Amino acid sequence: MEKTTKPAHIGRKISRIRELRGIKQEHLAMELGISQQSVSRMESTEIIEEELLEKIAKILGVPVEGIKNFSEEAVFNVISNTYNNNSNDSSTLIASSINYYPTFNPLDKLMEVVEENKILYERLLKSEQEKAELLKQSLKG
Repeated sequence: MEKTTKPAHIGRKISRIRELRGIKQEHLAMELGISQQSVSRMESTEIIEEELLEKIAKILGVPVEGIKNFSEEAVFNVISNTYNNNSNDSSTLIASSINYYPTFNPLDKLMEVVEENKILYERLLKSEQEKAELLKQSLKG
């Protein structure tokens, strides 16, 4: 009897990568030009169109193949081989290729995040002001 393999659940993989990258559904939605609810539905979908998958991969900063081949086990293996690795097996080769000292200034990264949040807040505020203006106009007319 031939064993059939269940297709990879791409939506779930996108969700996990997004979470690991610290990206919220709202941010992904904004970048894609869709609602947060649409992102939520997409993340519960097994199959995603290639064109959309390419856009998502770009936003998440990973290759499309990285999403398709994503595995929780692989992530944990990299982590366990990178930290507290005192063994002399071949996994030390992986650990030695990891840069333990970042080549970026953490404060610069923090300021980037603050600036991104400021931009998001300003967009949200503008959107809410537009909604309020439309509501005023509809109440008058």
